[in-house]
Amino acid sequence: MAEIRSTLEMVLERAARMEASASGELIPQEKEKEGMRLAAGFLRGEQIDLPAALEKYPAEERPHVKKGMVTALLRNIVLPRKADEAPAAEKAMQALMAIGRGKGELAQVFTEMKSILDRYLSHKEQLKKQLEEQFAQQMMLMEKNLAQQTGMKMKLQPSQHPKFAEEWQRVQVELNDQYGRAVEQYKEFIAKQLTTA
Repeated sequence: MAEIRSTLEMVLERAARMEASASGELIPQEKEKEGMRLAAGFLRGEQIDLPAALEKYPAEERPHVKKGMVTALLRNIVLPRKADEAPAAEKAMQALMAIGRGKGELAQVFTEMKSILDRYLSHKEQLKKQLEEQFAQQMMLMEKNLAQQTGMKMKLQPSQHPKFAEEWQRVQVELNDQYGRAVEQYKEFIAKQLTTA
């Protein structure tokens, strides 16, 4: 009977140790999630002062909360599909600047990132216009052929050409890859600057 009891005690002790170590691992993850929730609230427009919210945490929890904030904010810095999506990235960059106050080199990085995002949109528009101009001549020929066949004049847009979508997709993939790599490099640098002591 003593052996059974000691085995039971050992199992209970081991379970207690496992629970203690598991809860020790969960605390950083939970604090990161809290940081992510705070950043997400800020991005949704809630009146949250992220640096002040960060200061409310005990010193040992602060790095984990900060990491969560930085992760959530960096996820919102993406290549914009349209011009109206750019302000979300700018808002995330402003929040990261506030969190990283005292890190002087970040101001230059964010200026360069904003420039990349702006150039991306204008470059994308420029390439689309060039592609439309290339297909415009082909569309005029198609309009003439259709007019001869049907006896009706038609106005076709370059985007209606069967090959246009395929070519535009290829151009966008190349553009996204080129600009996306640059943005990712900056994001990695920012994450390293803000999450390492």
